[in-house]
Amino acid sequence: MHDRLAQGAARVQSHLDQVLSPFGDGHVALGMRYATRGGKRIRAFLVLESARLHGVSESSALWPACAIEALHAYSLVHDDLPAMDNDDMRRGQPTVHVKWDEATAILVGDALQSLAFELVSHPEGAASGETRANLALTLARAAGGQGMVLGQALDIAAETAPTPLTLEAITDLQAGKTGALIEWSATSGAVMAGADPTPLQTYAKALGLAFQIQDDVIDVTGDATAAGKAVGKDAAAGKATFVSLLGLVEAKRRAEILVEQACEAISCYGGDADTLQQVARFVISRQT
Repeated sequence: MHDRLAQGAARVQSHLDQVLSPFGDGHVALGMRYATRGGKRIRAFLVLESARLHGVSESSALWPACAIEALHAYSLVHDDLPAMDNDDMRRGQPTVHVKWDEATAILVGDALQSLAFELVSHPEGAASGETRANLALTLARAAGGQGMVLGQALDIAAETAPTPLTLEAITDLQAGKTGALIEWSATSGAVMAGADPTPLQTYAKALGLAFQIQDDVIDVTGDATAAGKAVGKDAAAGKATFVSLLGLVEAKRRAEILVEQACEAISCYGGDADTLQQVARFVISRQT
């Protein structure tokens, strides 16, 4: 699985490098390149793999795959800002606002968000204008005030809430913060092919929650050097997480159950779903 992910990540990186090459060498352009390097590219891999599952060419799928990586990178740049999560390290490197400054980081994030919609709308991506418009519309919803941004807002509010969040509230929060973009990624291949996305939606909902539980596990058990970012921040802030509410053992068990549910959801594809099932199992084995 590691090799497949690495190969997919390399193809996405190459495409992003080509897209960003005309942007010049100003601080914003340099920051965009910096922010889009590294990472596991799981969201992009889900796009590529769901496209393969539905007979969509990789040359077409690379456009939405890079779009989701640009949008994810924007979210990380902004989340790391002092007014948000206030992180100094990301993917083992100084965060954008540390390497440059806050203004540059804000502009880099803004530019990456715009780039995401440029890429997902590119005529070399999905075959029809209607499908490209659908991908852009659903990406906007997944990323904005009904999805990722809402989840982040709820997460920030939880830091100063008078009482810790309940398990149900955390689940709802993470469905936006983490799950919305994972669902968009996993279903994009079906959308591009005009196929029923329901099995992949079910897969992605379970996968997204398992992904976040593993993030909570890493925050408790992980090593900052291996993770490439600070760990232990949630406990230090007194935030309720899946681990704090369920305990470490039960949280891991919950993630394993979710992975099995994810794998079962796409069993209708037979052996063609093997790679996506391996991705689900990888998600809860990772330490970064």
